[in-house]
Amino acid sequence: MNASTDLDTLADFFDRYGVALTCGDLPAIAGCYALPGLVVADTYSFSFTSPAAVALSFVGAAPDYQDRELIAAHARIEDVQPVSALLTMVAVKWEFLDSQGQVVPGERYRYLLRMSDEGPVICTVVRTG
Repeated sequence: MNASTDLDTLADFFDRYGVALTCGDLPAIAGCYALPGLVVADTYSFSFTSPAAVALSFVGAAPDYQDRELIAAHARIEDVQPVSALLTMVAVKWEFLDSQGQVVPGERYRYLLRMSDEGPVICTVVRTG
């Protein structure tokens, strides 16, 4: 097993993650994370050590997407950097589709992914813009 730099593998992973986010599928979101996991932003950081903690950290996301009428998420992969045999850093800009069919720009993140037997999982998320 090697770090994934295959764009199809990464795109499939982020497609599943985006669907889980916009649908509020907390178990599927949690399944996208390695444990322990870490989220880092300019003004805060937090970690989680269980699937329940991951799910709890995303509990408010689905209502926010619904309030904004966002029905789909697309991760535009901007950069892929192998870090080690099993780790890959991926820069992503999220774009959303609203219920009117309009593209809504999202934020940029860097994801440190680890290749597992089931595919990529998120170790660390850094909000970059």
